[in-house]
Amino acid sequence: MTTSQPDRADRSSAHDGADDAPVLLHVQDGIATITLNRPEAMNGLDVATKDLLLDTVHRVADDPEVRCVVLTGSGRAFCVGQDLKEHLAGLKGEADVPLSETVEQHYNPIVLALATMPKPVVAAVNGVAAGAGASLAFAADFRVVVDSAGFNTSFAGVALSCDTGSSWTLPRLVGRAKAMELLYFPRTVTAQEALELGLANQVVTADELQQAVGELAARLASGPTVAFGSIRQAVAYAAAHPLEESLAFEADKMALTGGTEDHLAAVDAFMAKEKPVFHGR
Repeated sequence: MTTSQPDRADRSSAHDGADDAPVLLHVQDGIATITLNRPEAMNGLDVATKDLLLDTVHRVADDPEVRCVVLTGSGRAFCVGQDLKEHLAGLKGEADVPLSETVEQHYNPIVLALATMPKPVVAAVNGVAAGAGASLAFAADFRVVVDSAGFNTSFAGVALSCDTGSSWTLPRLVGRAKAMELLYFPRTVTAQEALELGLANQVVTADELQQAVGELAARLASGPTVAFGSIRQAVAYAAAHPLEESLAFEADKMALTGGTEDHLAAVDAFMAKEKPVFHGR
């Protein structure tokens, strides 16, 4: 499904105009595509990349013209997580931000913004996703995965605990027992196994990725954005709260969405036996 919305500008940004920036942003037809752009390092996350990624995620989360966010990588990897060269320098006291600080300074706020923004998020997994890279993909609502890609938690393999929200997202995707197995004994989960486990929503060839992601993102961007955002927030809330509190949260979100222009338009369209057109408000 594709949509054409000429009232929306096509905005591309490499942040200061450099197409070699470590994070690229392209906004068109309500879809913001964030591309990790360190292909020579398999999109490993150094401080410069993490700073820019955090800024970019906040930027699209706050942009009312953005109704769907796509996160992907350049080159042959989605993201292999922490840049190990920089990490080693941190262990030796030679880096500006050691690992003990970068989790709170970078990874936590990045994944929190990605997972809680009131609009849908799609991970276009174009290659291997490991460590924090896998965790970022787990935080999305949908994962479209190239058939040659794979997921690897990696953390325990280098004697680290898990981060970037994987302790929260992974058990909710695959169940606690499988999550513990994947975290304790890191291995590459193939795209096909990821589909079977529920880590992937769709597996496609490399040639099909752009079209598959584009169709899904267009469908989301043309949908009732406030409703989508409320649904993702309600599901996250219910995962950590008892039924009574979850029902109260649902009631608040129902009151919010019931007062939107999109809801009124949908009811009018239903009564007229027409297809509704949503504007995300």
